[in-house]
Amino acid sequence: QVQLVESGGGLVQAGGSLRLSCAASGLTFGGYTMGWFRQAPGKEREFVAAISWSGGTTTYADSVKGRFTISRDNAKNTVNLQMNSLKSEDTAVYYCARNRGATVTTASIGGYDYWGQGTQVTVSS
Repeated sequence: QVQLVESGGGLVQAGGSLRLSCAASGLTFGGYTMGWFRQAPGKEREFVAAISWSGGTTTYADSVKGRFTISRDNAKNTVNLQMNSLKSEDTAVYYCARNRGATVTTASIGGYDYWGQGTQVTVSS
């Protein structure tokens, strides 16, 4: 059974930090790019960050660049998102996803084939 399970969400004040984790099982993890997306109420799902299979290439949305850091541990089948200097506009449900490829850190939703159920992040101002 394929599972991507996100954790680490919660309520935090503006300027604070959270660390999201995504644990993968039932699928090949180490050979694929992984990504984080988010969806705020009434808005479309949007790209946040992606990391290639080796961790050597990362890509970030302009809105989070310099504040968020994506990382992965292929031995543990996990991908993480460290979020610092959080803003109210970061409030959303955050999803991790597996890309169809290994090296391309695409922001396109269509490039991802497996998705988690999401974890809520709420930033109070």
